[in-house]
Amino acid sequence: MSSKKKKKAALYEKLRAATNSNAMNKTSIIVDASKYIGELKKKVDRLNHEIGTSSTPQNSLSAVRQVTVETLEKGFLINVFSGKNCPGLLVSILEAFEELGLDVLDARVSCEDNFQLEAIGGDQNQGHDAQVVKQAVLQAIHNWNGGR
Repeated sequence: MSSKKKKKAALYEKLRAATNSNAMNKTSIIVDASKYIGELKKKVDRLNHEIGTSSTPQNSLSAVRQVTVETLEKGFLINVFSGKNCPGLLVSILEAFEELGLDVLDARVSCEDNFQLEAIGGDQNQGHDAQVVKQAVLQAIHNWNGGR
């Protein structure tokens, strides 16, 4: 058997094994593989639909991968990162800053392929700690996601 035929035979055998096909001829193996791919596509669509329609607090925070708040001399350094774009999230977070009385002294934001915010917030009231600011940001994220 030539090298080319051996490679083809090995490919069909791998395809047969991957799709749990019992077929022996090449056409039937390909038909089984096509059906298997269709089943996988349906599973992916169903899972994407479930993810898109779920709005539990745990899932609302899952889009945002990291929230950190560090205390500075007269305010806070706030970092928020998500691996995907989050339209409207910036507004929600800025509203939370306003409710806390934080002035945004400096900020860098990226909202194109992912969401990334690095902000320095000056505390007007001088009464908040980093945990209060972090909880306010997390609540803003939860409210943003729940309203979508």
